[in-house]
Amino acid sequence: MDSVQVDAYLRRLGAGRPARPTTDALRELQLRHLRTVPFENLSVHLGEEIVLEEKRLLDKVVGANRGGFCYELNGAFGALLGALGFDVTLLAGRVYGEEERLGIPYDHLALRVRTVDGGDWLADVGFGANSHRPLAIGVRDEQADPAGTFRVVEAAPDAAGVRGGGVAAAEAADLDVVRNGERQYRLEVRPRVLRDFVAGAWWHSTSSESHFTRSLVCSRVAEDGGRVTISGRVLTVTTADGTREVREPATDEEVLAVYREQFGIGLERVPEVRDFGRAGG
Repeated sequence: MDSVQVDAYLRRLGAGRPARPTTDALRELQLRHLRTVPFENLSVHLGEEIVLEEKRLLDKVVGANRGGFCYELNGAFGALLGALGFDVTLLAGRVYGEEERLGIPYDHLALRVRTVDGGDWLADVGFGANSHRPLAIGVRDEQADPAGTFRVVEAAPDAAGVRGGGVAAAEAADLDVVRNGERQYRLEVRPRVLRDFVAGAWWHSTSSESHFTRSLVCSRVAEDGGRVTISGRVLTVTTADGTREVREPATDEEVLAVYREQFGIGLERVPEVRDFGRAGG
């Protein structure tokens, strides 16, 4: 990522270039990202190709003023942080589903970020309703955040009896990210590269078993700490205290206006959930 691309990305976030890659700078960048770049799976249902290459991610997130799902959002954000001097490592995760069943390998992409003032953080702008601030990855106590109470804990063995890492050192063990007492995803600590996630992105954008092919969502953090989400054609605005306002725009023009006014996304047509051949209709 060159200097021109960095400046364009920061303009998208409404952020200045930080003087140094500090913890405070990381916190500000993550929050601005969550507020301005939506978590969305529109490409899956618009028939757009998802390519996990830095240039293509920047073309989408910065050039086209779009969002994406975890591989795209954290992939692009990681590239920005690296260009700003942060020490960034890509990590693979598996998302907990019903009855705490783990998803596929490379189910999720998150970032381990080290700052010049000694911070070691889990940064994640691609997991829907996740923490607004980076989480201290080495701290096992509760961490308060506007999105809830979080913990990063050493994971127990999975269904196959694997603890993760296969080494005695504690850092080699997988980590669970817990929000309000519920496990969100399991994180490996082994470094990865962006192309490692190609199979996961392909599965999530093509499989009838993926929740991304079954639903349509676009969501961002609101200025007050709440959330603005359009799911299908239903707009939900949730305030920081949990109050919800739900409405369904009556026409296609009104739906397109929601995408434009609430998320800065200009679309030529209203996205509709595609048929990926799921069993049972």
